Amino acid sequence: MANRILYVRLPCNPIFPIGVVYLADHVHKVFPTVEQRIFDLGTVPPLDYASALDACIDEFRPTLLIFSWRDIQIYAPVGGRGGNPLQHTFEFFYARNPLVKLRGALGLLRVAKGYYGELWRNLGLIKRGMKRAKRYNPDVCSVVGGGAVSVFYEQLGKSLPAGTIISVGEGEALLEKLLQGKNFLDERCYIVGQTKPRDRMIHETPTPIEKTACNYDYIEAIWPEFDYYLQAQDFYVGVQTKRGCPHNCCYCIYTVIEGKQVRVNPADEVVAEMRQLYDRGVRNFWFTDAQLIPARKYMDDVVELLQKILDAGMDDIHWAAYIRADNLTPEMCDLMVRTGMNYFEIGITSGSQELVRKMRMGYNLRTVLQNCQDLKAAGFNDLVSVNYSFNVIDETFDTIRQTIAYHRELEHIFGADKVEPAIFFIGLQPHTHLEKYAFDQNILKPGYDPMNITPWTVNKLLWNPEPLGSFFGEVCLQAWRQNPNDFGREVMNILEQRLGRADLEEALSAPIAEPKARELTAVS
Repeated sequence: MANRILYVRLPCNPIFPIGVVYLADHVHKVFPTVEQRIFDLGTVPPLDYASALDACIDEFRPTLLIFSWRDIQIYAPVGGRGGNPLQHTFEFFYARNPLVKLRGALGLLRVAKGYYGELWRNLGLIKRGMKRAKRYNPDVCSVVGGGAVSVFYEQLGKSLPAGTIISVGEGEALLEKLLQGKNFLDERCYIVGQTKPRDRMIHETPTPIEKTACNYDYIEAIWPEFDYYLQAQDFYVGVQTKRGCPHNCCYCIYTVIEGKQVRVNPADEVVAEMRQLYDRGVRNFWFTDAQLIPARKYMDDVVELLQKILDAGMDDIHWAAYIRADNLTPEMCDLMVRTGMNYFEIGITSGSQELVRKMRMGYNLRTVLQNCQDLKAAGFNDLVSVNYSFNVIDETFDTIRQTIAYHRELEHIFGADKVEPAIFFIGLQPHTHLEKYAFDQNILKPGYDPMNITPWTVNKLLWNPEPLGSFFGEVCLQAWRQNPNDFGREVMNILEQRLGRADLEEALSAPIAEPKARELTAVS
């Protein structure tokens, strides 16, 4: 029987499903006769999930089901399941007013209901799809992958149907071998009920794949919901320019999932892909790389890409990305502005060089400031989002004051209304150096369930340990009371009111001796 692949993108926020699109495109290039269909539940009303999935399977009758599962974790200071999960958590743990504490407890119950409800719903959709597909093809096979699966692949194996192939990270090589009938178990995957995941499987190097421009004529033909993402003029469509991240940031999962080997897509192919979307009316692009400029050795690649975007005549676009701002040059800043960059995110985590070094991030904060000045001089006048995670390794009142000084300098460069502080608490991820550090410090015990959101687990996974945990809890609660619509800026203002501000030079300097950091930096 000829292979018929149905890609089911499980429900999530309306984010362009770049992973599924790239998988289908790759399979078509290697196996042009294989029939494929993309079905995106992100475009379907929740009450219609089951019936819409049934109808799609009845019509297409797949022999292979690929489920893409993007989101599971909830630890972010944004609205979500039942409200703001971070606010509910802090109200429950840190509020002194019993009524506020009760409100937090009720909020957490709603969050838990939504969280577990989504888990059970997605697991139910996978099982329902498999059962339905077997009506037409008893030997139908299923693969489950995506961002959520890559992080929680060990835990999800306990809930998925026997025979399900669980894929970690990139899936192109796995699908090639599966369609060719070859042994695929040397890829980052395992079969539920038949094999077990290898120890530290997620840390294995992904199979390198040569990436060419996505064929959107083909994607449009197999994806009826494609136009959904083209209707809103302010929607950002994803384009990938590279995979992999060479850094060792202690809390980050990207470098684990994508691997440390950076694989750059040819600039001509990236521009050709953008051109296809541009001709369909897309003017807003999000470069989906872990970091657009992960290290200095890739700066020339970005310059080449931006210049070719200009040469292609796409001079009325906007784009955004995560950027390591220590890797900018005046030439690159000029190209960024001329090509329409209107938003970027910097994940410096702390404005204290001492803490940045302890977290193994490789940032030089002084260089970041210098390069931001170059970007401003080049004419950048749009929004900058700066991610801060307070109460990281060895945080003190002094390092908080340094972060405040650093943030005020960024405001001085871009304008206070243009710099948006995004206040996160790290959110401990499995398979990271920070998880190993938590084991070594007896904060967590090996074998814990990272998908468990009981209060005593959430309190640890949010990474807001004492002695500063209660202090940050009080500050955040005050910020939500005073200015919930501008939470990040309010947190910064309250911290400065309470603690003052360090001299900027103090923030940019770091002592050479770091005895407390050795346990973390020794993690392999």
